Amino acid sequence: MSDKLWHKSYAPGVPKTIPYKKTTVSEALTWSASRFPLHNALNYMGKRITYHALDRMVNAFARALSDLGIQPGDKVAVCLPNIPQAVIANYAIFRIGAATVQNNPLYTERELAYQLNDSDSRIIVTLALLVPRIEKIKAETKIEKIIACHIHSYLPFPKKQIFPFVKKEMVRKITPSTDLLQFEDIIGKHAGDPLEDRSRWEETGALLYTGGTTGLSKGVMLTHANLSANVQQFVSWFPDLKPGEERLVGNFPFFHSAGFTAIQNFSIWQANEIILVPRPEPKINIEIIKKYKPTFLPGVPTIFVGLLADPDFRKLDFSSVKGFFSGAAPLAAETIRDLKQLTGADMCEVYGLTENAPIATVTPWGGKIKPGTVGCPVPDTDIKIVDMADGATEMPAGETGEILIKGPQVMKGYYKKPEETARALKDGWFFTGDIGKFDNDGYLTIVDRKKDMIIAGGYNIYPVELDNVLFGHPKILEACAIGIPDPYRGETVKAFVVVKKGEQLTDMEVIDYCKQHLAPYKIPKLVEFVEGLPKSAVGKILRRELRDRELARLVDKKP
Repeated sequence: MSDKLWHKSYAPGVPKTIPYKKTTVSEALTWSASRFPLHNALNYMGKRITYHALDRMVNAFARALSDLGIQPGDKVAVCLPNIPQAVIANYAIFRIGAATVQNNPLYTERELAYQLNDSDSRIIVTLALLVPRIEKIKAETKIEKIIACHIHSYLPFPKKQIFPFVKKEMVRKITPSTDLLQFEDIIGKHAGDPLEDRSRWEETGALLYTGGTTGLSKGVMLTHANLSANVQQFVSWFPDLKPGEERLVGNFPFFHSAGFTAIQNFSIWQANEIILVPRPEPKINIEIIKKYKPTFLPGVPTIFVGLLADPDFRKLDFSSVKGFFSGAAPLAAETIRDLKQLTGADMCEVYGLTENAPIATVTPWGGKIKPGTVGCPVPDTDIKIVDMADGATEMPAGETGEILIKGPQVMKGYYKKPEETARALKDGWFFTGDIGKFDNDGYLTIVDRKKDMIIAGGYNIYPVELDNVLFGHPKILEACAIGIPDPYRGETVKAFVVVKKGEQLTDMEVIDYCKQHLAPYKIPKLVEFVEGLPKSAVGKILRRELRDRELARLVDKKP
């Protein structure tokens, strides 16, 4: 790749381009198991599974799936939180040449039915707790068999548990039948000896669904080449990290692209230990840091805000922590500063989308940190900012426009959606729908989503900018700004605010604070105090859900 604006900002040892190994992530597990057989691969609440054991479990489950008729190219749905069975299932599906379809366990029956149908999934691996929900919609889908997993199967009981979410009502008994199988039963019937790895470089390895916030969710086809290349790009960004030495907290769910690649696949490629977290919460992370001494703590901004607000977090020993990863939403400069002052560790912000597997830019590890930016494009990743009106004119540094991404990690396309694929991919460029800008050092700033932009009185207002200002208020824990209809301005700004525990705040105090930091046309006209904000499975604040609620409320008020 020719020199780009951002190459001068790369940390020492990071290459501009990579000689990619044509090794799939499934093959990488076998490599890690051969090099580090006794290293811990998974840590599930104290139950540790070595790389040797994990590789054998994957082989056994791969044989089980083959016996059930799964062939290369078939789709197998996985609807699980971060428990050992999720990793075992994903890699077994890779290994037999099928494609894993990731589904959010919190989805409604309608959402699940749509994704199972759209993906042509033949088998679903899910929690025993969710079996009644799957059975209810099974007739509407192409699902032939359900494989039920128990959340407690790999727990190191009887011992004091540190994860209070494992309750009696979650331990559901099932009666196996022809169409309903138990994970432990079928994996136990097969040998874990090596078998042919049928994952192929150019074939689809995973279908990951976009959030569907702008309509029906789309299945993003990621090839083994996409998945492997993105992991290798991420590995190259940290040249001083050696295989087999790191311990990552699994705060991002594996059914989300961030957890799927940056925690699951990255860790297995590097023979790192994954500390599994089925439900990420600040208190759980505090216990993990105490007990398991992680070296990296990934999380969304809400996790870090919650941690910093907890006095117990500030009492911890952070000597093991080398750094933090954050993604899914912008991180306030104050949060980055406070984490650094408290722990001494640096924050790496990651930007990308499911369509690019998902890593596109990262804060330079060992390089300059610029709060408010998401770092620089990783090796072999080209990004340009184009005019939002024509989608073609490239904007200079400092000017905003739509972000386009090109690189070996960019998706094959949307499953069974050629028209939407054609709109998103043009000449190898992925049109993200995000608005951003580069500075003179090649650091990218995400200004907002194109569809989230508020247009008030002819002015473009980016709600993320307002969020960042509100997060800077010492009494505000969380905030989210949206645009609502206004008869005079077209749209006006409303801010939803969560106040820190023990603090009090008025709407005029919020507005006066904004006047100190924002142009007059950007200042919220309305402020609503709420106990909490709606969030996705990874903790990302759902701006669109707030907007939809507000629009519904306005409709109800009409005479």
